[in-house]
Amino acid sequence: MKRNILLGLMLGLASPALAGQVQQGPADIGVDAPELAPLGKDGVGFRSLTFIHKAQPDLEHPDPKSGAVALHDRSLKVDIWYPAEVRKGQARMTYRGALWGEPPHGPTAFTQPGLAAANAKPVGRGHPLVILSHGYGNDPLLMTWLTENLASKGYVVAAIHHVDPNRYVVAPVISSAPTYNRPVDISFVAAQLRATLGAQIDPENVALIGYSQGGFGVLTAGGASLDPTHPYMNVVPAGWLKKIARGGADASSAKVPGVKAIVALAPAGGGEKSIWGNEGLAAIKAPMLLIAGDQDPTVGYEKAAKSFFAQTVNSDRYLLTLKQAGHAIGLNPAPEGMRATLWDIDWFEDAIWRKDRINAISLHFITAFLDVHLRGMREAQAYLDVQNEDSDVGTWKAPAGTSWGAYSPGGPDVTLWKGFQQRRAGGLMFQHLPAAIQQKAGRGKCLG
Repeated sequence: MKRNILLGLMLGLASPALAGQVQQGPADIGVDAPELAPLGKDGVGFRSLTFIHKAQPDLEHPDPKSGAVALHDRSLKVDIWYPAEVRKGQARMTYRGALWGEPPHGPTAFTQPGLAAANAKPVGRGHPLVILSHGYGNDPLLMTWLTENLASKGYVVAAIHHVDPNRYVVAPVISSAPTYNRPVDISFVAAQLRATLGAQIDPENVALIGYSQGGFGVLTAGGASLDPTHPYMNVVPAGWLKKIARGGADASSAKVPGVKAIVALAPAGGGEKSIWGNEGLAAIKAPMLLIAGDQDPTVGYEKAAKSFFAQTVNSDRYLLTLKQAGHAIGLNPAPEGMRATLWDIDWFEDAIWRKDRINAISLHFITAFLDVHLRGMREAQAYLDVQNEDSDVGTWKAPAGTSWGAYSPGGPDVTLWKGFQQRRAGGLMFQHLPAAIQQKAGRGKCLG
């Protein structure tokens, strides 16, 4: 999402780079990254699928007089990154697309180098599945910092091209369409992937990750129930949003059953009145990780991520806060072609934080969180059990003879968060609240 407004997606394409040219992409994290952020051991493959969701409401073209909405077949392109056999010298991806430029200008093209090899041979079986939902007007090809990185660690990552209407050229009633489409798209694609990817994935180990509007989408698809009395119910044409709200006839069509984990970066859905109401977020049962900047001017912080953290009382959840960061925490660093104007670069870069640092820190915690909840790696829990919630007070002196970049061991005798290097954990808060059932049983630890 763009500051204070939502933008429309133009185009998302990908093509192989020149054969033999191995490019460094945003997924390849720098030397000052925390321990779990670097790439894993697997090569990364890339391919795209298209699913057709039949008989869906065409919310972008309501009848101008009656407001009625016709049904149409909704085409959804899904990009998939997966563990693969990648040969030395094999061509790697160059991702190409466009985002809307500063009004009244048209789209601004971008190119982005990648690490993945097109249609590379998959390796392994039964990989956990991660479904990704991008921000309003964004492109999943600009989230390869996350998709390629997780695929190198043994996850199959499927990112949906939602293709949002451009808010600058359409009426508000039309730009409201993603509020309905996001959770329904996610639910539909999840079912299709479970049915089509076969032995490549473990259909019982599924996580949802979303940024901005995608954060709203995964929270809703992951269990949160929409408030049927919310004023926005009257904005989406022909009452379609109310059909998937709490108690609605089609509410199940906006839900993904059996979700094991949810990650929401700078999630939308808050404001003066949450779109889920006072009780809707309590319906989330899956463990959850929220990541947000406390100076987010687009979706807010106090009435968005921080409020969601408090209200998801039945989820074992975490909140990672980047102090002084804004909304631009979900995309790659600004790619080639998107650095010439403040408008373009504002999609990607934070005013205070280095973007590669944001992504590295997010990857560290996302990796630990998914490893615990999708792979059952209990040893990864130590990276989530921080000794103090404020990183600024964490201290550790590496033992003599260790490298300068040694990672903190964490634990009861070290207050610097486990997996961080000296002087590389400032400006963060990490809080945990157990699910209500855990609290009643006396389990879990509350740091917030």
